[in-house]
Amino acid sequence: MQLTIDTSIFSKIPDFKLGIIYYNKTIVSASPQMLKGRLQLFQEQLYFELLDKDFTDFNGLAEWRSIWATLGADPSTKPPALQLLLQQIKDRHYTPSFHSAEDLNTFFSLQYEIPTVIYDADKIAGDIMLSIGTAEDGYEGLNNQFNTLENILLLSDGYSPFGSPYVDSIRTAVTEETENVIQLLFIRPSLEQDQALQLTNACGKMFTSINGGDYQSSVLDRQNPNFILTKEVEQ
Repeated sequence: MQLTIDTSIFSKIPDFKLGIIYYNKTIVSASPQMLKGRLQLFQEQLYFELLDKDFTDFNGLAEWRSIWATLGADPSTKPPALQLLLQQIKDRHYTPSFHSAEDLNTFFSLQYEIPTVIYDADKIAGDIMLSIGTAEDGYEGLNNQFNTLENILLLSDGYSPFGSPYVDSIRTAVTEETENVIQLLFIRPSLEQDQALQLTNACGKMFTSINGGDYQSSVLDRQNPNFILTKEVEQ
C-alpha cells in the first residue's frame, strides 16, 4: 500500500508536511484509566484556557485555519477537526473515552494543536491519495451526516474517498477489532523537518506503549511525497 500526496497541495502550501505512522499488530481496547484520566484532565485545563482565549490564540489552530482558507474552504463553516474539538471543550462538552486508539488520537490532536486521523488499514482498498476535494467528493461521516469535501484535504483509496482532517468516514473507522492502524498527523507547515519527525515518532512510541504492536513512520513533504506501508515491521 502506498500513500501519495498530490502535487496540487504543494503548489498551494509549499511547506506542507504529513506525518504518517503505520501500526502493525496492535490491540485496540478500552482505554486504561491512566489515559482516560489524562485526556479528561487535559480537556478541563483547556476549558479554563478557553475562558480567556480565542481559537486564533492557539498557534497550531490559527495556522490550520489559514491553510483552510488558502485551499479555498471556509474555516467558520467547515472547520478543521481540531477546532471542533476545542469548540466542544469550550461548551464544556468533553470528548468521552471511546477506545485506546481514538482516545490517543484525540490526545495527540489537542497536545500538538494539529488535526490527527486514524484508520483501519485493512478496510482501505489499494493505494491512498491525499488531494484537494472537489464539489463531487463526499461520504457518510462519523458525524452521521453526508459531508461534501470541496476545497478540503481529502484521502481516497481505490474504492472511494474515506477521510479528511475535517471529518472521517464510517467505512474506515477504527474499532476494537482493528489490528493494523494508519495514523496521519497534519503537521504545521511552519515546523522544521527534524521537529516534525520527532513529533511523529513520539506519537508512535506512546501509541504502541499502550496498544502494543510495532510501528513505522515517516514525514512526507515536497521532496518526499510518497510512503510505502508494509504489513511486517523489521526491528
